[in-house]
Amino acid sequence: MSEPQSIIIEAEKGTSLWADAWVRLKNNKLALFGLYVVSFLIVVAILTPWIAPYSYEAQNLDLGATPPSWAHWFGTDLFGRDLLTRVMYGGRISLAVGILATSVALVIGVAWGTVAGYVGGRTDAVMMRIVDALYALPFIIFIILLMVVFGKSILLLFLAIGAVEWLTMARIVRGQVLTIRNQEYVEAARSMGLSTPHILRKHVVPNSLGPIIVYATLTVPQVMLLEAFLSFLGLGIQPPMSSWGLLISYGAEVMEDTPWLLIFPGLALSITLFALNFLGDGLRDALDPKASKD
Repeated sequence: MSEPQSIIIEAEKGTSLWADAWVRLKNNKLALFGLYVVSFLIVVAILTPWIAPYSYEAQNLDLGATPPSWAHWFGTDLFGRDLLTRVMYGGRISLAVGILATSVALVIGVAWGTVAGYVGGRTDAVMMRIVDALYALPFIIFIILLMVVFGKSILLLFLAIGAVEWLTMARIVRGQVLTIRNQEYVEAARSMGLSTPHILRKHVVPNSLGPIIVYATLTVPQVMLLEAFLSFLGLGIQPPMSSWGLLISYGAEVMEDTPWLLIFPGLALSITLFALNFLGDGLRDALDPKASKD
């Protein structure tokens, strides 16, 4: 086969949107670094019960707070508990809050925005005015009230944070659906007599996945910061469980005498947030190359 013919065959094969996006993502060094870091942290979080150097609640009051050493790489806290172990377990909680609360926000926001954008008319107007009204509420105070009224539980924390993070997602999805609902393939689906739920499930939502994935990636660090803030106020994860926010709160109280109790949880949270933001920016550029050129 001659070289021109092979070039023509390769051109005819073409590539998918996701294949092109993956090639652009691989060329973005910061985004690839973020992907590796996030993947590594998720693997460590899953394997923590088996790879943690010490028991989560093991105390050694005689040891007390000691700086980093070969026996305890991140040092120990005032109760003699290994800080590396607590940072690893805290990462499980922080990542779980970020991922699960973002999932709650995605389910609500995608459903709300899809229905509002596709149906349009008065339904759209009423649904989006509700979103505008909720935007006017002080979200932090709303979450604090939920935690005070219904008690401090990790499940409620997932639901409470997710219930206030879906508003922007609803607006993003609505904007996408408004441009998609009049496309030829949607019109063809309507002319074939397909039901509205089928059209939304098979045609509208799949073609809105790009912005949804990007915003979900950027929402995870926002949720993790919100959880850290709530834990810093004493309204998030409660002892004996621990998250990075709770460890940072505890370390800030004793940072003058034991600075390592603040430094290591702070570094873990900072690196994770940077990696997630790098990955989110990279996905945005990969899935929407026109926006990155602008």
